[in-house]
Amino acid sequence: MLQTVALVGESGCGKSTVISLLERFYDPETGHIFLDGKNIKDLQVKWLRQQIGLVGQEPILFNSTIRENIVYGLNTIQDGSSTSTSEVEKKIIEASQAANAHKFIVELPEGYDTSVGERGVQLSGGQKQRVAIARAIIKNPKILLLDEATSALDAESECIVQEALERVMVDRSVIVIAHRLSTIKNADLIVVVKDGMVIEQGRHEELIRSKDGAYSALVKLHMGS
Repeated sequence: MLQTVALVGESGCGKSTVISLLERFYDPETGHIFLDGKNIKDLQVKWLRQQIGLVGQEPILFNSTIRENIVYGLNTIQDGSSTSTSEVEKKIIEASQAANAHKFIVELPEGYDTSVGERGVQLSGGQKQRVAIARAIIKNPKILLLDEATSALDAESECIVQEALERVMVDRSVIVIAHRLSTIKNADLIVVVKDGMVIEQGRHEELIRSKDGAYSALVKLHMGS
């Protein structure tokens, strides 16, 4: 079943650790993680990561062109499958359009051949995020992980990036760590984490009814800020 699950909680409570565990950067000391009923420890790590797209708070861009940074997400490039140059170029443009990135890219003097610099230093925060989203879209992942993908952006960039994220979240399983209430409210399941433990879970409408609950307190704090 395709679902969007939002992880919420105070900084340091363990939300990003869940993302790292899903990607198998390390394994749980106790308990197990299952993907479609199979323990992910029994799955090939390379295959598992090919099923996952990640957009983090600080996108990782390589010191190369925008085109190369986006196409890095294509599994066909990584596994050696043959794909024509025209097909790849079409996928790059489609992914960039879906990520709200195509317009700003073509306005650059060198377009898709623009070098992003070390860690994307030549681009603004919002532009870097949209390139990272395009890389996730072109991969067409079964599972999408969003780790505070808009928290470091200004209001205008956040709006543009959020629109792109909502587009890419359709028709796939999504785990999102977010501070934006609209994203959290629309999730199929909200999981409240504290000190590495799940203390509440449910839909927004259910959790908000508990006036003394942890989720209600977080919403009040968000509204107040």
